[in-house]
This record gives sequence, structure tokens and C-alpha cells, in this order.
Amino acid sequence: MAAAGLPDGDVHMYQIKTRSIEKTLLPLIKQISSLVATRGEAAAGGAAVQRVGAAVCCAVERFVAVGETIADDNPDVRHSMVLACKEARAAGRAIERVCAGADGAGMVSAARALLASVTRVLLLADMVVVRQLLLAKDKVARSLDRLESVSNFAEFVRAFTEFGGGMVELARLTAERRADLRDERRKAQVAAARNVLERSTLMLLTSSKTCLRHPGSASARENRDTVFCQMRRAMDLIHYVVRDGLPGHEEHSHEAAQWEAGTALGALRGLSTQVRTARARGGADAGRRRALAATLRALVERTHDFTDSAYTSHEHRQRILALAERIAYELERLVAVAVSLEEQGGSGAALESACTGATSAASELERALVSAAREQARDLSSLADDARKLASDLAHIASSCGERESERLHNIASQLHEQLDHIIEVCKLLRHIAMSETLQVSAKFAEINLRIYGPQVVTAARTLAAHPSSAAARENLDVFVDMWAWLLADAARLAKELLDLTDERPDKQQYSSLPRPGKHGTTSKPLKAVRLDSDEQAKIAKSGLEMKMMSSEMDAETEKWQGADENNDIVKRAKNMSSMAFAMYQFTKGEGRLNTTQDLFTQAEYFAEEANRLYKIIRQFSYQVPAGTIKKELLEHLDKVPTYVQQLQFTVKEPTVGRAATFSKVDNVIQETKHLMNVISKVVTTCFDCANKGLIPLDKAINKTSTNTGGDSYKLDFTGLSAAGAGRGSSRDEEAAGGGGGDAKPGGSSSDTAM
Repeated sequence: MAAAGLPDGDVHMYQIKTRSIEKTLLPLIKQISSLVATRGEAAAGGAAVQRVGAAVCCAVERFVAVGETIADDNPDVRHSMVLACKEARAAGRAIERVCAGADGAGMVSAARALLASVTRVLLLADMVVVRQLLLAKDKVARSLDRLESVSNFAEFVRAFTEFGGGMVELARLTAERRADLRDERRKAQVAAARNVLERSTLMLLTSSKTCLRHPGSASARENRDTVFCQMRRAMDLIHYVVRDGLPGHEEHSHEAAQWEAGTALGALRGLSTQVRTARARGGADAGRRRALAATLRALVERTHDFTDSAYTSHEHRQRILALAERIAYELERLVAVAVSLEEQGGSGAALESACTGATSAASELERALVSAAREQARDLSSLADDARKLASDLAHIASSCGERESERLHNIASQLHEQLDHIIEVCKLLRHIAMSETLQVSAKFAEINLRIYGPQVVTAARTLAAHPSSAAARENLDVFVDMWAWLLADAARLAKELLDLTDERPDKQQYSSLPRPGKHGTTSKPLKAVRLDSDEQAKIAKSGLEMKMMSSEMDAETEKWQGADENNDIVKRAKNMSSMAFAMYQFTKGEGRLNTTQDLFTQAEYFAEEANRLYKIIRQFSYQVPAGTIKKELLEHLDKVPTYVQQLQFTVKEPTVGRAATFSKVDNVIQETKHLMNVISKVVTTCFDCANKGLIPLDKAINKTSTNTGGDSYKLDFTGLSAAGAGRGSSRDEEAAGGGGGDAKPGGSSSDTAM
């Protein structure tokens, strides 16, 4: 990023890790580059150059004023920031003096000092952003500790509410940081950690509830402890990534090794680069020879994942071993030639021959490794289907505790473990042949998540087998089965992408740079999804996550009332609204049963109708509550419901034309739904407080009657955030959610665009 004509030593002593710093520096670099290129004119004191120098000085003054404000607000960096701002101000004035002709010979040194001081200010400001993110991470970590230590459900609900708020803030900050990072590997690592945290939240809720319901169950506790451990590991990764490269925070090698792992393809290409360097330099000194030996050792070690795998065919194993031996021989020959040239001199023909042999062997080994991995990747889709079916069978028989069912459970669990081992092996090989760092990280975390969460499906099934009548255990198993299905889908998607990228068909390579169908409107085929830009995706994802947390809180609240009449309409309506909200949250991630924006708008319309029904029911319920503070609180919350219902209905009915308007409407609908969900949650909580304090028995709440509810019948198994529960609703609502929108078409209305 050094400007032309500028010494780059001082500027590059800092590692610029974020796009925001780079974007801020680029205009300054261009301006200073222009000044350096015309420093002869600067020495003469040209009027145009003087104006540029004054403009640079003025811009630096404004920049420094912002830096000083940051210093005032952040005591941790105040001293360093004040000094950096002082240096930047002095450098800006020096530039102005140089441009005025007072010191034309000092242009280069003044430019270097200005870039270094401005970069330092930016890095200190970035440290403030990092500190905010780490504080949010620490807050979530503390709430996790509290969740882990709760002893009753009421305390758990309060702790989970606090945890949800912290998670929303952490999700926002990590999304912003990920978008700002320049390094693709770091971006992929943050995305993987965010994915683990988000998906694990569901299992955290259900496994904790199961553990509270059955405190003596070792399998329930294992489920819960595994989720806590994996979430903490994800937060450790976030901590590692955001601190990477900051001045004074260089990571130790053993900490980096926890998250960084080399690949066989990377070692091969590194080896080829070293051989090409030796050819270009006409030999290899002692240091380069040691580097070649170290790279060879790393390569051989990584090929063991292929040769040691029980699923690698005999032919592929023998070919890989033979080629590894050939590379070792060719490198030994190359080193011998290099030593001979160094000691005795001579022609370069022998070196050229040795280098050609080494690069040829490396290319052949690369093809052999890719071929071995592709052979297993082709089977991954069918493996995933079989594994999903086994998990479904496991969940089906786990509720029976007879001797025969117990034996079947054990047999299916064994088969599931075998399938898991095979899929993990495939993911490991796919990581070794991944060409991009993003794909390498995806493969690594697919392997890690499968290894950790895969066996927990069997553990959850054992909990249900021990407590077949437990709704909490049943729901917990459903959520772990859902996670299992997600992980299998991730692995299958990864395998398909790598199979496409490593396909050696000429037409595939020839047209690989053209737009893919459905991404840029270049074909007439139906679009599967519209790609939002990073700002749009972050905005809608943040709103969706906040809505999911609200539905989690309401779900946890309704779960406390096990003694409520099964026909209690308040409980049923609350569960149904939470289910709808969760389906809308899934839409923001491109998952679930809502496929198009029209599906989302239809679901929001039914959400508003359901809120209106619940309002009428609770209004009747309020008449039975004695006068007092709690009734006043109930009515205060309840009176807000009609307003939010109308706002949501107006937003849904607002016409839109064009993609930008449709996205704006989607965002507004989610925001209005979130506001309505928030007030409904408060209303329901207050209703239960009335019953809990004995002001009115809960079984006296208005029960379902066809005259009050319009005859809808909702059968929800809603005790958590399982995706399965989110999909259950009335036949009318399911029809509304799935119909009306249809598939998105390139030439259709913008309101039918899939997200």
C-alpha cells in the first residue's frame, strides 16, 4: 500500500488488517504521492502545491480532532492517542511548510512521518473497536457462566434473557468486524465462530432445560456441558481473530496452532515455489535447503491423512505413497546438486534437471491427492442422506424403553457413529485439497462441529430413552437432530462446491469466470436467491437475531407453566406467535419454510391477526384481575398492542417496486414484527405474574372457543427453539406461509423476490 516514490519502511511497520483503515489512508497516500512526485515544484513554492499542502494540513487537523475526542472517551488509549495526534498534527504542519517552499528538500521525510503518525492514530482507534468487541464477548462469557450455575428454572429464564441481550450485541459487533477484515481466512473464521454461537443457542436452551428437569441424568449433563464448551471455544476464536495483528498483542505460536492448520495442497505449492526459487537463483544455500527439508516433512505428515484413512482405496493409497517417495528422492537429488554447485561450481544443467523432476513429482502428487479426495466426496451426499435417516430412526425409537427398543437404539447408535467417522474423514480430506482459505476454514469447522456435536445426538437419545415421558428430553433430542441435519447439509454443500472447483473438464475451466446462473440475472432460469450486500445482510440478520431472542424468551416463559390447562388460549396463542416469529427469523438466514419475500409478508399478516386475537383474549382475562399495580402494568402493556398491530398491517400492505424498495419493506416488516413481539412478550409475562401471585388461577384464563378465535386450531410442540416446532401451525397459516408468493422469477414482481 506504499505510494509510488515513498520509502515504505515506516508505513509498513504496521500491519493494516481492516478495510476501514485502508480506505481512510488511500486518499491521503494519493495526495502525498502527488506532492512527492512534484517535490521540485514544491521547493519552488508553486501556488498550486501550496494550496494542496494547506488542504492536507487542514484535513489532518480535522482528523486529529476526531482522534482527540476518541482519547477523551477512552482512558485506556488516552495517553498513546494524544501523543499520536500530536505527532500527526506536527507532520501535517511540516507538509504545509514544505509545500510553501520553506523546506523543499524534506518532502519525503515529512510524507513518511505523516503517513506513520496517521496510521498510528487509526490503529489506536481500531484498538478501541476491538476492546468494545472483547468487552461484549466477555459479557456473553459471564452470562454463560451464570447459565451454567443456575439451579432452578426461574433463575435460568432470567439468566437466559441476559444472555440473549449480550448475544445480540456480540452478533452485531462481530458482523461489523467481519465485514471490515481484509484477510479472507480471518473473515471465514469469524463467520464460522458466529455460526457456532448462533446454532448452539438453540441447544443451550433445550439442553439446559433438560438438565434442570432431570438433574441426576449424566447424559443430559453431557449434552449441556458439550454445548457450553463449544460456545466458549467459538468465543475464544473470536478473541484470537480480533486481536491478531494488533500492536503489542502478537499471539504465541501454540495459540495460533490451535486455530491454524496447514493443508497438503498448501505444502505442495509451497514446495513448488521453493524449487522455482532455487532454479531462479541457480542453487540453494544452507538456509533454503533446511526450508525444503521442513516443507517436505510437513507434506509427508499431511499426506498421512490420505494414506491412513480406512476409506481411501488401495490404488490411491499406493499411488500417494509412491509419489511421496519420489518427491523425497527428487528433493534429495536437488539438495545434492545445490551443495555440489556451492562447493565446486559447474553448469546449471544438473540443477535444471533436478528442479524439473521435483516440480513434476509435486504436480503428480497434487493430482493424486485431489483424485483420492474427490472419490470420497462423491459419496458424501448419499452418506449424509443415510445419516439423516439414522438420526430420524434414533429419535423415533428413543421414546420406547423396552429391552428390544434398547437393543435397537444401541445398534442404530453404532451405525450412526460409523457414518460419522466416514463423513469426518471426508471433510478432513476436502480441507487438504481446498484451494481458497475460506473453503479450508469451512472444511475444518465442518469437521470440528461434526466431531463434537455428532455423538451428542446419541447422548440426547439416551436421555429420552431413560425418561420417555419427558417433553424437555424429547424437544432436546429434536434440536440435536436438527443440528445434525444442518451439519450434514454443510458437509454435502462443501463437497459439491469442491467437486465443482476441482472438475478438470475444459468447458468448466473456460467459463468459470462468467457470472453463475441466478446470481446476476444473466439467464432466464428462476432465481434461487438474491445476494444481499454486506450492509443489507448485517442489518437484516441483526433484526432477525433480536426477534429470535424474543421468541426464545417467550418460549422459556411459557415452558414454566406446566400446570396450565392444555386448552388455555393465552398459552397457545403465545406459542403460535413465537413459532411464527422464529419462522421469520429463519427467513433472514435463507432457511425454513418461508421461501420468498411474499411468504414473509403473508406470514407477518397472519402474525398481526394472531396478535389481535390474543389482545382480545387477554382483554377479557384482565377483567378478572383485581385492581392494583400489576393490573395497571398489564393494561399499560396491553394498550400498546393495537398500535403495533396496525403499524405492522400498514407496512405489509405498502406496495413496492424494485429490489431496493423490497429490501426496505422486508427490513421494516421485521422491525415492526420485532416491536410487536416485544410488547406481546411483556403482556404474556405479566399475565403469568398475575397467576403466579395468586391474583387469579391460571386455569380461569379464557379457553379456546370457536366464537372468539375463528375456529383456528394450533398444534404446537413449542418448548424451545427447535426448527421442527417452528414449522408447526394451523393448516390455514401453513397455507398462507407457503402460498401466494410462488417461486421468484427474474421478470416477476419485486415483492416475489427470494431472499
